[in-house]
Amino acid sequence: MKQITGIRKMQQHCATLRAQGEKIGFVPTMGHLHEGHLSLVKRSKKECSPTVVSIFVNPTQFAPHEDFDRYPRDINRDKNLLKQLGAEVLFTPKTGQIYPEPFLTSVVVDGITEIGEGVSRPKHFQGVTTIVGKLLNIIQPAVLYVGQKDIQQAVILKKMIHDLNMPVSVKLCPTIREKDGLAMS
Repeated sequence: MKQITGIRKMQQHCATLRAQGEKIGFVPTMGHLHEGHLSLVKRSKKECSPTVVSIFVNPTQFAPHEDFDRYPRDINRDKNLLKQLGAEVLFTPKTGQIYPEPFLTSVVVDGITEIGEGVSRPKHFQGVTTIVGKLLNIIQPAVLYVGQKDIQQAVILKKMIHDLNMPVSVKLCPTIREKDGLAMS
C-alpha cells in the first residue's frame, strides 16, 4: 500500500491512474477504523481499482464543545488493517495543507443540513461537505463509498455532488452493526 501525505503528490498519482484507465474508488475516513469502514473498502475493492482511503481527522466538523483533541487516533493500526484488505493508496494529508491560513472558503448545502443532526451541531455538515468536497477535488475518484449509518450525511453529500456537477457516483453501503444491533461508529 502506498501512503501519500502531500496534496500535489496525491493529485499527480491519481491523474496517472486515471490516464491509465483506472477506476478509482474512494473511502473517506477520520481513522480509528472499524468493520463499517472496512466494509466500504471491501466494496470498493470489488468494484474499483485502485481503492484510495483517506484518514484525516477534520477539525471543521467539531464544535468548540466537542473534543477534537480526544478523537482516537492510531495510524499504525489503521494502516495494518488497510494493508490486510489490499487497499492500494492511503492519503493522510496534514491539517495545514488542507486548511492553509487564512482559510476562508467552505461548501454549504442549505436546508437539509439544518434539520436532524444539524439542529444540535449547526456547523458539522458544513465541515463535512467542505472536507469531502476538497478530497473529491484532490482525488477525483469515479466512485465515493459511504455508509447508510450516516444517512443524513450521505444525502447531503449526494446533493453537493449533484449541485456542483462533480463527475463521481455515490455508493451507499449497508450499515454494519455490533452484536447487540448498535450501528458501528
